[in-house]
Amino acid sequence: MTLIKSISGIRGTIGGKPGDNLTPLDAVKFASAYGTWLKENTPDGKRKVVIGRDARISGEMIQNLVVNTLVGLGIDVVDLGLSTTPTVEIAVPLEQAQGGIILTASHNPKQWNALKLLDQNGEFLGYKAGKRILELAENNAFDYAEVDDLGKIIHIDDYIDRHIEAVLALPLVNVDLIKKQKFKVVVDAVNSTGGIAIPKLLQKLGVEVVKLYCEPNGHFPHNPEPLKEHLWEIAVKVVAEKADLGIVVDPDVDRLAFISENGDMFGEEYTLVACADYVLGKIHGDTVSNLSSSRALCDVTIRHSGSYQASAVGEVNVVALMKQNNAVIGGEGNGGIIYPELHYGRDALVGVGLFLSLLAEKQLKASELRAGYPVYFMSKNKVELTPQIDVDKVIGEIQKRYQHEMYTDIDGLKIDFEKEWVHLRKSNTEPIIRIYTESGSQANADALAERFLKELSEAAGI
Repeated sequence: MTLIKSISGIRGTIGGKPGDNLTPLDAVKFASAYGTWLKENTPDGKRKVVIGRDARISGEMIQNLVVNTLVGLGIDVVDLGLSTTPTVEIAVPLEQAQGGIILTASHNPKQWNALKLLDQNGEFLGYKAGKRILELAENNAFDYAEVDDLGKIIHIDDYIDRHIEAVLALPLVNVDLIKKQKFKVVVDAVNSTGGIAIPKLLQKLGVEVVKLYCEPNGHFPHNPEPLKEHLWEIAVKVVAEKADLGIVVDPDVDRLAFISENGDMFGEEYTLVACADYVLGKIHGDTVSNLSSSRALCDVTIRHSGSYQASAVGEVNVVALMKQNNAVIGGEGNGGIIYPELHYGRDALVGVGLFLSLLAEKQLKASELRAGYPVYFMSKNKVELTPQIDVDKVIGEIQKRYQHEMYTDIDGLKIDFEKEWVHLRKSNTEPIIRIYTESGSQANADALAERFLKELSEAAGI
């Protein structure tokens, strides 16, 4: 059982002892810390927070605890009920709220839940705010409202519909052209809120929908992370249904993966590549992804005469660099599409709209579209270290060995070789060095990973 506290929120497994897991006491404590921080940073008077949750079994319990804690602090709550992460992000500024909380553990299994914390723009909190909230929680520095000053709860149950309408209104989402194609699509929403949002969006686009695990009951039928090894059922279903595409989302609908019509994975890394290809074909501009994302995005950006830059890992870092560079699209290689025309957050609904527009415009099968992009393969590994080992020192030793190569050290160490790269970064929560590599073949990517696994072990003396 686990409880992980970070600047982006708190997540953990349900049950067990307070302080060790995400118990009711921990939910109240961290909701209190967030609400207290909000009161410190907003003018006197009523404050407002938007709350939404995915369909996890523990979601209703955690939501009731969080909502009523905020009410007890004198903060009004806009309760969206079952929702998605990007929907809550959109709702915060539209409701003129001062913050938002998404109750979801994203791709983690069903025993997990989390409080993801947003600012007044509907974007994830930065380092300073997150650090302050952790301090408040540690010190139990809370001052609850008296009875006449309690907050109130406002229920709004149509924000997913509003989100869908906002996606359909985007100039680059070609609704009419998509409708003409009469696509048939299989959707695997892992029995969470994507089962509400994605079929509704597709039906508005004139797409025939075949539902697979779209009942939002929180009983995940397989590991909810949208990776190849977890998606064999939808791959079989796409072929059996003679569908044009398979669409897969994680429980909170901020990650998006596609299955081609032949049952092959389109590739989680290539979700962003394809959407960026479409956007850059319409609007000249630049792109951003994180250091652990595929080089294919850089290649496609250059093909469109744009400029590409990489940020430290983490959505908040990607967004910051996108704003700095005025990037027209960006995201993360885990299937997270950030399209600023709508909002600065990973959004699977936006990704579906852009991808289907591209597919309709190109008049290609998904497999044919995928074949037109640069071919790269990734390998993802880790080295487990004892707590006594200085991870920064170990990575520093590797940096010295490769100081004459092109490298970036804003988040661990990424070394760019001519035809491949390796990214070494320490975990924020455990003594682990993560090793991501990419090359022109799976064999070469795996070999590069093995090489650096050995070098890291030598540098660490293990």
